[in-house]
Amino acid sequence: MIGLGWLAALAFALAQAATLARAQEPGGREIVERVEILLWGKTVQGEYEMSVTTPRWQRTLSLRAWMERPRRSFIRILAPAKEAGIASLRIGPEMWNYLPNVERTIKIPPSMMLQPWMGSDFTNDDLVKQSSIIDDYTHRVVREEAVAGAPAYVLELVPKPDAAVVWGKIFYWVRKNDFMPLRQEFYDERGGLVRVMAFSDVRSVGGRIMPTKWEMRPAGKPRNVTTVTIKSAIYDRPIDPEIFTQRNLQKP
Repeated sequence: MIGLGWLAALAFALAQAATLARAQEPGGREIVERVEILLWGKTVQGEYEMSVTTPRWQRTLSLRAWMERPRRSFIRILAPAKEAGIASLRIGPEMWNYLPNVERTIKIPPSMMLQPWMGSDFTNDDLVKQSSIIDDYTHRVVREEAVAGAPAYVLELVPKPDAAVVWGKIFYWVRKNDFMPLRQEFYDERGGLVRVMAFSDVRSVGGRIMPTKWEMRPAGKPRNVTTVTIKSAIYDRPIDPEIFTQRNLQKP
């Protein structure tokens, strides 16, 4: 009887320990929030390089960006000379593009949100909806698996019923020990894979260790790829409100 009692006590203790361990694991939303803080902070201003490759052509853009999440962002192209001065402004759900060659500011209608931004594999909606990955989706850890030998969470993000979002589902791989983003898969409402983004080249930038190379590949065009590289960045520093104005769109 003593032996059976000891075994029962041990089993109970192990069950309690497993329950406590599960309780200490972060939830899906907390994981995504920690990744977002790592990637963006409260504000970020920096210089980036965007390389767009298709079977027919390739080009590289130098960009400067200011982002005050979740409300506002401003992006200006610095080079090459042909595109220099083109700018995009987002305030809440609204977006404007400025084209210096014709000296015209164009408001982007909802029907054009899925159009490519500057011929890349990123859309206008990617610029407008940067905060929706937290606010417009539910987040659930569906499993854990090893990625490059390190344990990673695999999260499923499903749109909330009243959310005006593009994707029917997003799967997100996040490294477990440091919440480093590894991969995102974007699916349409019918469950078809549309595109994949991979994060790599982890190094120090702006005082934080993070992936500095973000590679987007459309599922139906395996030879197309858009790569964004962070060249420099400053995080969590106040940004002049004048940056986020239509007047600033037209400044040199």
